[in-house]
Amino acid sequence: MLRIDEDLAEKARAGGCGLCGGVVHRADYPRKPRGGPAGLSDDETLCFSFCCAREGCRSRKKPPSVRFLGRRVYLGMAVLLALAFEGPLSIRRVARLRERLGVGERTLRRWRVWWRELLVRSPFWKEVGAGFVPPLESSRLPVSLLECFPATDERARVAQVLRFLSPLSVTEAF
Repeated sequence: MLRIDEDLAEKARAGGCGLCGGVVHRADYPRKPRGGPAGLSDDETLCFSFCCAREGCRSRKKPPSVRFLGRRVYLGMAVLLALAFEGPLSIRRVARLRERLGVGERTLRRWRVWWRELLVRSPFWKEVGAGFVPPLESSRLPVSLLECFPATDERARVAQVLRFLSPLSVTEAF
């Protein structure tokens, strides 16, 4: 995931400042993400960011990310995989997710609302969601989204979906 984010950051850096066309400098900052494996390195928790070098502009831009879905505290992989199953949030399933990811039932329910209601009403989804034939069943998200991406293994499939969702990790277009 870090390599994918590095590639996305390099493309954003090469594009320069979206406002004035000036050169951008790195302005990375640390994050303390939840839901990941123990012992993530400092590099793996660094959020890439850029700042325009031109005096008077100094605009900031954050490239898309597959590790961080916007301002969410949990890693994008956790937000995706925690609900990548069919069926209700049973007591047993919630207990397993709390043990493995440190995520509570309220958070899981919020994520389910995001996947099945908020995401499908977003401008992003209205633009790209129409491209799925047949249309994805919103009541099965994120499972129905994972099923759309062909991959040799599950890791590659998760990476493809997170790359697809990476525009959601930035709040403004640049």
